[in-house]
Amino acid sequence: MEIEGNLNLIGYGLASIGSAIGVGLIFAAYINGVARQPEAQRILQPIALLGFALAEALAILGLVFAFVL
Repeated sequence: MEIEGNLNLIGYGLASIGSAIGVGLIFAAYINGVARQPEAQRILQPIALLGFALAEALAILGLVFAFVL
């Protein structure tokens, strides 16, 4: 019995799970912060969006590496 496939895709799957957990933690912290201090929403929102963008960029980078390597 021969196993066909590519281990790179398993690595990408793990990277995407990590990214999803990171995005969840980022927005959970954002919602918690806004619930505690609604006046701080203007300060917290750009930070949350920047964290979201960085977490998603790492997932996209993992996808690129899965196909390149």
